[in-house]
Amino acid sequence: MGVRDILNRTAMAVYIKKIRSARREVILSKGLLISAMMYATAAIPLTWDQGSAATVSSLSSFQEHFGISSSSGAGSTKNFVSLVYIGDAVGAALSFFINDRIGRLWSYRLYTCIWIIGQLVAMFSPGASGLYAARIICGLGIGSLSVTGTVSIVEIAPAEIRGLLSAWYSVCMGIALMTSTFCVYGMELHIPQSKLQYQVVWFSPCIFMALWVVASFFLCESPRWLLLSGRDEEAMRALVSLRQLPEHHPRVQEEFQSIKLSIQSENDFCNASNSSESHLVSVAKETFTKPSNLRRVQQALIMYALPQFSGGNSVTNYFVPILEVAGLSGNSIHNLLLSGMYTLAKFIFSLFASFLFIDALGRRNSLFVGIILQLLSDVYLAAYIKVEQDTGASEGASQAALAAIFIHALGYSVGLLTLPYVFGGELWPNRIRSFGAALSQTFHWLFHYAMTYALPSLLSRTENWGAFVFFAAWCAGGLIYVYLLVPDIAGLSVEEIDSIFNGPWVVAGRRGRTRGIQSMLEGQDVGPKSHGDPDFSPVDSKSQKRPTEGATQVTGH
Repeated sequence: MGVRDILNRTAMAVYIKKIRSARREVILSKGLLISAMMYATAAIPLTWDQGSAATVSSLSSFQEHFGISSSSGAGSTKNFVSLVYIGDAVGAALSFFINDRIGRLWSYRLYTCIWIIGQLVAMFSPGASGLYAARIICGLGIGSLSVTGTVSIVEIAPAEIRGLLSAWYSVCMGIALMTSTFCVYGMELHIPQSKLQYQVVWFSPCIFMALWVVASFFLCESPRWLLLSGRDEEAMRALVSLRQLPEHHPRVQEEFQSIKLSIQSENDFCNASNSSESHLVSVAKETFTKPSNLRRVQQALIMYALPQFSGGNSVTNYFVPILEVAGLSGNSIHNLLLSGMYTLAKFIFSLFASFLFIDALGRRNSLFVGIILQLLSDVYLAAYIKVEQDTGASEGASQAALAAIFIHALGYSVGLLTLPYVFGGELWPNRIRSFGAALSQTFHWLFHYAMTYALPSLLSRTENWGAFVFFAAWCAGGLIYVYLLVPDIAGLSVEEIDSIFNGPWVVAGRRGRTRGIQSMLEGQDVGPKSHGDPDFSPVDSKSQKRPTEGATQVTGH
């Protein structure tokens, strides 16, 4: 078998063939693409905040006004950097009670406006206290957007390109992280020392997001939410607009009926279970008492905890202080330039991981490669910092340490940055998907806050180098966890995913995705889709079978 044959048999090649065979009207619908782009921009407040918070404290005007400076070490900036994640967690939790009440479009508008208000409060804060309050307000919007953005894309996207459209969320994350860092760099170079330096950094994304809020009034609501609300006629009009096909077209009719049947079956199940229970109690009981769902909960929470304890986000949040610790820092312009190059590299790595790496290697293998790269980088950085503190390191070792930081970003992007969101999107059954997403994101932000707040103390108590030993230990534990307990569920139907989570917890040595990949290569369905599956679309017996959805879903940071 030649190289070309091997490449043609990869999951990525099969996926590309499936897209090429899809109807052009469906996958190139302007309404669909613009709506998906709007929901993908829900990631911009998240990483714009992360990138700007990590670098804005290098501006002399910010240091003078708020008394916070990155050059004073990580302890000086930890409250400023970490407080937003408390708001993120609260916002993510509260979104479950709001999203299904007011709809996807109004949720997007509301959460974006809350974030803009927080940005404005920060811009005109008279001191650090007002700034900290603004950080929590911003977090309420960011956390809620992290839930509704990805859920909305899944609800409006056709099965053929659901994975690609979901990947736009992570692309927006990378763009915003990179742009915010270079924005701070530009302010340092071109604007004299004044409040305007940091105010421009905080106000610039507000203009962009406000324009998308205006544009949202010209876009259509999620057909699935409209059907949930009993607005069938509006749901049909929205589906016609998204698919760019007439109402009587079999594709539209089949998709409409499949969504309606899915909702009806969920309502019947809820009524049969206990009609006196509230929706929240019913969903929570199903999530935490059913063994297969409880297994999903533990996997989602651990897969969201590992990225934080592996040091992936800590390096981004405290990039300049870590340069100081490693003896690699210079003046503010030099530090900002390095920060910009780091975020640019992270953006490129995220693109590479989202569109190529995950599909080419699979979920488990991508996690193994990414975590190993992080582990090796952490070990080298720990050894380098120890030697640098004791006897001083050579110039070559210093350059290798800087390279190790970038390799760390590569490993994080390939593995623990992207994959937890992929698993998080694929794990949940339809009935508890909204609750599971809100639960996962709430704990994700709590883990994020805990690690971000604790890092300065961790650095000081372990003489700096010990923090990287801590990260390496968690990476080693992560490798064992992935090997023993994380199945590869790419290409599997809902029924097969359910069978995996109803089976043994230990998956080491098992080939969880064998049937799914084999069926993709053969162009066959892996099994009957259920009406609870968002990918479900009945097909006419005379028409060609729809290939199994094997695309990835990427959400949140």
